[in-house]
Formats: sequence, C-alpha cells, structure tokens
Amino acid sequence: MSEGIEIRAPDEQTEGTRSQILRWLKQVGESVAENEPLIEIETDKVTVEVASPGSGVLGQILKHEQEEIAPGDLLGLLTPANPAVAAAAPQPQTRSAVAATSAPRAADAVAERGAGLSPAVRRLLAEHGLTAAAVRGTGQDGRVTVEDVLQAAAGGSGGTAARAPGESAARPEPVLPAGAVRRVPHSAVRRRIAEHMVQSLLHTAPHVTTVFEADMSAVLEDRARQRDEFVRRGAPLTLTAYFVQAAVAAIRVVPEANSRWTDAALEIHDAIHIGVGTAVEGSGLVVPVLRDAHARDLFETARGLDDLVSRARAGKLSPADVRGGTFTISNHGVSGSLLATPIIINQPQSAILGIGKLERRAVVAGAGNAEKIVVRPRCYVTLTLDHRVMDGHQANRFMQTFVDTLGNWRS
Repeated sequence: MSEGIEIRAPDEQTEGTRSQILRWLKQVGESVAENEPLIEIETDKVTVEVASPGSGVLGQILKHEQEEIAPGDLLGLLTPANPAVAAAAPQPQTRSAVAATSAPRAADAVAERGAGLSPAVRRLLAEHGLTAAAVRGTGQDGRVTVEDVLQAAAGGSGGTAARAPGESAARPEPVLPAGAVRRVPHSAVRRRIAEHMVQSLLHTAPHVTTVFEADMSAVLEDRARQRDEFVRRGAPLTLTAYFVQAAVAAIRVVPEANSRWTDAALEIHDAIHIGVGTAVEGSGLVVPVLRDAHARDLFETARGLDDLVSRARAGKLSPADVRGGTFTISNHGVSGSLLATPIIINQPQSAILGIGKLERRAVVAGAGNAEKIVVRPRCYVTLTLDHRVMDGHQANRFMQTFVDTLGNWRS
C-alpha cells in the first residue's frame, strides 16, 4: 500500500445500519487542508461528513461512491503536505493525478468531470444518449448530478443536452408513448428504509395494532396558556411535546412497551429514549432520539424536540442523534393522515405510537337524559406492537393511560 496518511471510516456507526460513500468532496490530485470536509457518508438515517486527517494532496481513493463501508474501513490515502514525504510516495496512476501535474486544457477539464461521475449519473447519461461534457453540473465543484442529467434530457435550463458521438445534434427528442415510465433512481436512504421495513414486518415481528381516540381539549387549553411563555424561554410548544410526555406516562404503566425482544429474554429498558419520526425534504424519514424523556418536564421536552427537529431538517444530525431509541412516535397526522396501520416497528424496538390528524368532531357527551352532542378536538392514536412482547390487554392498558393523560392534562 502507498505511503501516506490513512483516511478511514468513523468507528462510530449507528446500530443496525449500513453505510456507504455518498460522495468524495475532493478528487485525486487535489489539495486538501486538515479538518476540511473530505467525504460524505450516508446511512439509512443520517449523512455525515468525514474531515481530512491532515493536509496534503488526495493520493488514492480506495472506496468509491455508492460502495458500502464498515466502521474503520480504509477509504483512501492522503499524500502529506511535507514535500519529502510526498516525493517518496508513489503517484497514483489516475486521470486526476495526471491532470494535476500539468496545466489542463479545457477538453481535459471536461474529461476530469466525466471521470468523477457516480454510477447513477453514468447510467442516466447512457439511457438518454447524453455525454457529461455539455451537461452543466450544479453539484460540488461543478459535478454533474442526477438532477442535472434529468433536466438536460428534458431540455431544461439546468444543463445542455449534448448527444453522444455519432448522434445528430438536431435530432428531435422522441415522443414518449402513452404509459411511458420516468425512472427515478433509489437513493441510499430510500433503499435502506425499504429493507428495514420489509425485515421488520415480514421477517422479525408479528405486528398487531390497537386504535384509540384521544380528546385534545385539555391539551389545547394548556398549550394556549403556556405557548407564549415557552417561546419567550426559547422553545416552541408543539403538540408532539405533549405526546412524548403522555407516552412516558403510559410506558411507566406498561414497561414492556419500552423493551427489546431477544431469543433468551425480554430486555426492558429503565431509561426512556423516544425517537420522533421526522420527514426531511429530499431525504425521506429520519428518527432523531430524544434521550432521557422520562427525566424531562414539558419545557425540557419541547426544547429538546425543537433542537432535534431543526437539526434534522438542516441535515446536521450526527450518528449519536439517531442511536439508542427505545420507543418511537410517528406523528403522521401533520400531513393530513387520519389513521395509519400498521406503522412498521422500528427494530429492535417493540412498539411504535401513531398520531393521526387533529380535527373537530361531533361526539356524544353526558349520560342518560343528559346526553348531548358536542364538538371536541380529537385524533385517532394507534399502538403497533410486537405480539411476541405484549398481548392485547397490555396494549390497551398502555393506550388507555396515554389517552387519559392527554384528556385530563394537568400542567
């Protein structure tokens, strides 16, 4: 192996996930400073940057984009900035290295761009009969992305639809027949989510779902009283904070909901670390974990949730932020869903709580001659459980505690 500074995958990795190289931010032959972002690594939960371990020139890339990696894997080599060390290290025989030792002409620069294309981009170029040379790249350092190719193929402003050699530039775009299919390559995140869902539902846990309805009148009244004060103290008061607090109360009554099934025993966690499903535009669903939810009051819960959700949507979560959840809440109602069942359990947990859309509904209140129809803010809530862990009466006890806590909320 060539001399140089080793670039390795982080030893820290989220449990139950696999990682892959999303992109190299530098190409072979390019200079890089110590601690400068060098690689983006993607798991099924987060994207993290790997910083350069030293200053110098990127000498070799050993793991390429979309290759799976394990913690500690050797990803590449960095030729140190020290000239004596750099001179002793063999120069990698790649196009990028040759281009770095001579002033590249415009044609060479185009070739360099093409050499760094991801497999998905190469496949799309081939499918559409395009070349990378005239597609305007909008990615890092002008790299051509999947979106650039699709826009160029459609004749959009994002790129120039240059034809492959031998094709006429004046050739019109073919008219797609009725029922034609537009191919959208799977992202690494989407593939991992798909694998995780299939594994959980079909190969791991027998799923059972129980459905209750929660009256949110008391919660909404409390929120109206405290919202401004919470904002003044630096934490927006969302309904999710109440759901987390009520889930903690229910877990204390039915601790099996906060457990992990193993072949030898049921491992019931003392600490309650609640994952909150968060939709991230362009990336899918991530589940940041609010740690020690059992030790937080409503304000600390609201502040912790705000921090996690804000960083999730900004793409700034670390692997530690999505590790170690013991129970999950999926607030699917925020996008209009009344009911979702079954919501797939986030392995290796034993249950997942679903929250439907909050809406005003007509319900019967009172009893006997005092019955009347009233309008109340209500939502459907579900608990999907691993039937190996809990029976129906335990699930119903959990849910009864959950809805009673919300319905009789006391600050």
